[in-house]
Amino acid sequence: MADIDLTPSAAARVAAIAAKQGKPAILRLAVEGGGCSGFQYRFGLADTIEAEDVAVERDGVTLVVDDVSLDLVRGAAVDFVSDLGGAAFKVTNPNATAGCGCGSSFSI
Repeated sequence: MADIDLTPSAAARVAAIAAKQGKPAILRLAVEGGGCSGFQYRFGLADTIEAEDVAVERDGVTLVVDDVSLDLVRGAAVDFVSDLGGAAFKVTNPNATAGCGCGSSFSI
């Protein structure tokens, strides 16, 4: 099992956002305490890859996760979905035992 995956849709969206902002195409995924289910996902563009990060690349875009957060999302896939509810990055996390309706928080 891969540590984490970035879908082509998510890679394309990160590339577009990074180009518009003039930043490197590096998406950072972090897990923080909080949210309605206990943990919540945080996304942001990163300027650099830190030494303790796990990094995966797809189509010229890099997804980075710190080693603490990786323990909570190992085996997950980061996707970008657009539907009637809006457009957002979505994490399909095999470690999550429950989640909230909006998909931004989870519990283990």
